[in-house]
Amino acid sequence: METFRNDQLENKKITISDVAEALNVSKTTVSRAISGKGRISEDTRQRVLDYIEANDYKPNVIAKGLAQKKTFNIALVIPGDCNLVDMPFFQNSMQGICEEASENDYDVMLVTTVDDSVTNLERMIANNKVDGVILSRSMVKDRAAEFLKEQSIPFVLMGTSKDKGILQVDNDHKAGCKELVSRMLHSGMTKIGLIGGSRSYVVNRTREQGYRDAFRTTQTALDETLIFENCDENDSVEQAVKKLTRAKAECIVCMDDAICSSVLQILAENDISVPDQMQIASFYDSTLLMNNKPAITSLLFDDKALGALTCKVLLQYIQGEEVQGRTLLGYELIQRESTLFGK
Repeated sequence: METFRNDQLENKKITISDVAEALNVSKTTVSRAISGKGRISEDTRQRVLDYIEANDYKPNVIAKGLAQKKTFNIALVIPGDCNLVDMPFFQNSMQGICEEASENDYDVMLVTTVDDSVTNLERMIANNKVDGVILSRSMVKDRAAEFLKEQSIPFVLMGTSKDKGILQVDNDHKAGCKELVSRMLHSGMTKIGLIGGSRSYVVNRTREQGYRDAFRTTQTALDETLIFENCDENDSVEQAVKKLTRAKAECIVCMDDAICSSVLQILAENDISVPDQMQIASFYDSTLLMNNKPAITSLLFDDKALGALTCKVLLQYIQGEEVQGRTLLGYELIQRESTLFGK
């Protein structure tokens, strides 16, 4: 019968006791040298540091955590109902979070929430599994945020909230949408439609505000009948496109690429050409629209950078450092063949 052996057993890692015995000092002295805290001579501290470097000593994370009353884990809360279109955002931002956490000797634990249920998060907090939490989606009625505030758990929202008591890191969706629509208005367009998803998500409300701000700052009359929200199903998107077509809209701004994909399909089925008969612009520049012809004008955000900065802010906050209450990252407006403004 084939047998297996764990070779790592022969290369047992040295412990803090081994270091103390080899240098004929106490374990407390070794601990102080490693942590940089406590009174020991500089010569002793350097002797300990030289030894552990030469012998590849790595402090046990569990012991380190017990000493500092930390777990060296953070939780990333993601919605359990995210769809295929949402995945690139969560994957990219998660990569940024994990890389930043790793650089600071932290691990990331995933937690899913569905609708208003925060049972998984409650269990993790009750079991003292993490030092802090990142919420990856901002809701108008945010039960997860309310729970974390009630429990006094350090957390950062990767999004926007009206609650100024919540640490927030987000992409500047409002400014991006405002610039996009403003450019259209300056080019002479006035009938610009907007199709968005659920108003339960703060990000959709933020984008809508940018759309409205563009009309206000350019002193252009806004036709409320050109705004369609809560279009989460293909049927509601189709109805919105039909109404915008009948209203002789010149352009449709889609709040996400899933909506944009549906809009493009509906226009094609009705023999409405882009951009000659209807111009189109969207958010996120995801792979969903990568091969579309004509190429789609998009607002591009760096999701990985967003995740990394959110994690950095959380770790700084956990460590007691002063952090900015709200941070907004920039965007890039990429004009392509689906729009004619500025040409």
